[in-house]
Amino acid sequence: MVMQRLLPWSTGRTIFGSAEAALWGLKSIKRSCLNFCTAICKAVTYMELKNLLKSKKIMLIDVREPWEIHEYGKIPGSVNIPLDDVGEALQMNPKDFKEKYKEIKPSKSDSLVFSCLAGVRSKKAVVTAISLGFNSAQHYAGGWKEWATYELSEKKQGN
Repeated sequence: MVMQRLLPWSTGRTIFGSAEAALWGLKSIKRSCLNFCTAICKAVTYMELKNLLKSKKIMLIDVREPWEIHEYGKIPGSVNIPLDDVGEALQMNPKDFKEKYKEIKPSKSDSLVFSCLAGVRSKKAVVTAISLGFNSAQHYAGGWKEWATYELSEKKQGN
């Protein structure tokens, strides 16, 4: 009788113990992913982006919402693909991509730079792109805010 009372409790403890271990593992994976993102999310500076755009060796993808682009402006030469659409867009067939975004779909070996308002969404887009095999993905951490500030400053200086 004592054994019957202990057995369900110990079995339950084993199950809950396993669940606790699994939960700890998930938390550990989450920390690893954040560290992984920090390690892989290479950021480009304003001057690096400006030079890359001049060289035409990258595709700049602005992951802000269309209304943000219309209201605040965009970096010349950027393609607007909202963050929630990035994964799907990078997996589209080239014809559909061209039709929807009016640009040639990048290949997995192409250099991509993602931008947003201030670098948060663009970093998420890099993680998505890299998970899909676009290993040359980077982000412009300063985003539209920094770009607009530098551009305004350069215009005032007459550059």
